[in-house]
Amino acid sequence: MPKYIYKSDLSVDPIFSQFIENEVLPDLLSELRLSTDGFWQAFSQIVHELSPVNHQLLVKRGALQKQIDEWNVHNKGSFDPTVYQEFLKSIGYLETEGETFSITTANVDTEITSQAGPQLVVPTANARFALNATNARWGSLYDALYGTDVIPETEGAENSAGYNPVRGQKVIDYGRAFLDQHFPLEQGSHKDVVSYEVSNQSLQISLENGAVTGLKQQEQCLAYQNTENKLSSVLLQNNGLHVMIEIDKTTAIGGSDKAGVKDIVMEAALTTIQDFEDSVAAVDAQDKVGVYRNWLGLMRGDLSDTFDKAGKTMTRVLADDKQFTSLKGSDLTLPGRSLLFCRNVGHLMTNPAILDRNGHEVPEGIMDAMVCVLIAMYDLKGLGQLKNSRTGSVYIVKPKMHGSEEAAFANTLFNRVEDALGLARHTVKIGVMDEERRTTVNLKECIRQVKDRIVFINTGFLDRTGDEIHTSMHLGAMAPKAAIKDMAWIKAYENWNVDIGLECGFSGKAQIGKGMWAMPDEMAQMMDQKSGHPKSGANCAWVPSPNGATLHAMHYHETNVFEVQKATAKRTRASLTDLLTVPLCDEPKNLTETEIQNELDNNAQGILGYVVRWIDQGVGCSKVPDIHQVGLMEDRATLRISSQHICNWLAHGVCSEHQVRATFERMAKVVDDQNAGDKQYKNMSDDLDNNIAYLAALDLVFKGQKQPSGYTEPLLHVYRLKLKSQIS
Repeated sequence: MPKYIYKSDLSVDPIFSQFIENEVLPDLLSELRLSTDGFWQAFSQIVHELSPVNHQLLVKRGALQKQIDEWNVHNKGSFDPTVYQEFLKSIGYLETEGETFSITTANVDTEITSQAGPQLVVPTANARFALNATNARWGSLYDALYGTDVIPETEGAENSAGYNPVRGQKVIDYGRAFLDQHFPLEQGSHKDVVSYEVSNQSLQISLENGAVTGLKQQEQCLAYQNTENKLSSVLLQNNGLHVMIEIDKTTAIGGSDKAGVKDIVMEAALTTIQDFEDSVAAVDAQDKVGVYRNWLGLMRGDLSDTFDKAGKTMTRVLADDKQFTSLKGSDLTLPGRSLLFCRNVGHLMTNPAILDRNGHEVPEGIMDAMVCVLIAMYDLKGLGQLKNSRTGSVYIVKPKMHGSEEAAFANTLFNRVEDALGLARHTVKIGVMDEERRTTVNLKECIRQVKDRIVFINTGFLDRTGDEIHTSMHLGAMAPKAAIKDMAWIKAYENWNVDIGLECGFSGKAQIGKGMWAMPDEMAQMMDQKSGHPKSGANCAWVPSPNGATLHAMHYHETNVFEVQKATAKRTRASLTDLLTVPLCDEPKNLTETEIQNELDNNAQGILGYVVRWIDQGVGCSKVPDIHQVGLMEDRATLRISSQHICNWLAHGVCSEHQVRATFERMAKVVDDQNAGDKQYKNMSDDLDNNIAYLAALDLVFKGQKQPSGYTEPLLHVYRLKLKSQIS
């Protein structure tokens, strides 16, 4: 246990207090009109006022779940959706929906209100990743195509060491086809262009046949850049997204191109969620300060990271804004970086970094809200080198809330933080993660509670399914995971989220988002499938990498999301009955032994592959190979669904404890083999009985029924702290 320092009825870990007092506060005190002691007093007041409310909300979660468990036990095998809905209303789980309203959020940046495009989520604990994601506002289409399987490795187009001109030409052809589709010429094709020039306040395009033409829609060309009195880029716009044609005949690619085009640069990740939660392993003051310090660097604009790549030392910093000259000769500046949100921890977890006056750990969500807004004041007050929000807002994504009371509590928390830091009401904006069933079915009422500050809702299959399984644990055995994805409730969930968002006036004011593409190496599949997100009316969707953002941006050129939203707003809202249909297995007895074992293998391998890195290395998000060696982006959401799924099958006799333990033991060796190239990795199978990570993985399954909402954080934190204690 750390030796705490007393700060205004709070016991604070010295690592944490020194960070706040020595790194965060000095440049802010004049803006805050507070002393250091005054800050701690304000923080303490919020903690002691709101922690009891936080606790009671968690007590209510448990009480509702107990009632649902009892109902499920009594109604197993005779589920009636009408009776079920009446029951949920009677216990207050399903709320009465109020009158129609529209959100009134103001001072929101255009990346949220009027642009539609990819969104990244990145662990803020990793400075290099945080920088990469922030800088992914602009991405090279040529690099994204050349380095991924979107360009097939056929007909001599292998992605081998060194530059392959055959593959390079296929990339160039793909890029020209993209330009032809979305920025067509009055005559001819971009593949026939020999020069792009800006003359007489317009874009003049010369073709191989000697003809001079222009864009079919001349207004798509906005501006240009000159370097050494030569045209170096042309800025285009379609569906609110920008594209740069970069020209430089002195480069290898530009020199071999008849028009001198060296690249096509896409405006890609419009927004990035800097994550303090699901993708981060932060269990104590040391870990939390690491996350906060990177957030501080992002808000001050001075975050950097030095690392080795391919034997070379590299330093990464935040990108500058992009400067252009408009066709009429005026200056035009576009942001060089994603607009940043930060995802705080939910209401459940506490952290030993700070104890209240009674010696209890402070709710981590309260701590996150106070500290991340405090740090964001560098941006709000213009004290940083670069600008995040141009409208004076702080964007916080709030996960894992259950129902409108918890949304109202988040609103109260943000009110208190604004008051303590002297900020105008609703400076802090909120994104509501629609990932818990009680929030989904009451989404309109949740939005109502934060209607003056909400800027984001989204869906996420993994956490939402994990909560679905845990909520209905005793009703029956769930279908295999692959089958769950094809059930009626998932489609209803995805549509319901869009329907409610549009009913509440989100179009042109806030983001409606969709979940992650989890396979970062399978970009061809992503291009085939993820086009459905903008077509669904979602104006942002999660991607696993900067390359993924660059490629996914093409989908928003294909589909004008705001036009889709106009049409979608006219449809009938998704069915609540479908939404509340539990994804049960029709005939668990008909599952073959092979089907059962394959499902167990897949779940156990995924659990172990993620947990061993979380516990042993403190890695909260990583690309983990699945049982078929396909790399998947794993975070706690994937862990939740896998652990709850095995737990459910155990509860209903689909498998036995002996079978599950044998599966984990066998999969531990598989995971060890998959990590053989990692010098930091320690084998689990060498001593299963004493391996902390392995024991944590087993507990997630065998203690899964008792975990609040099936969350994995409590057990992960216990085991990670145990390991850190042993190491120290």
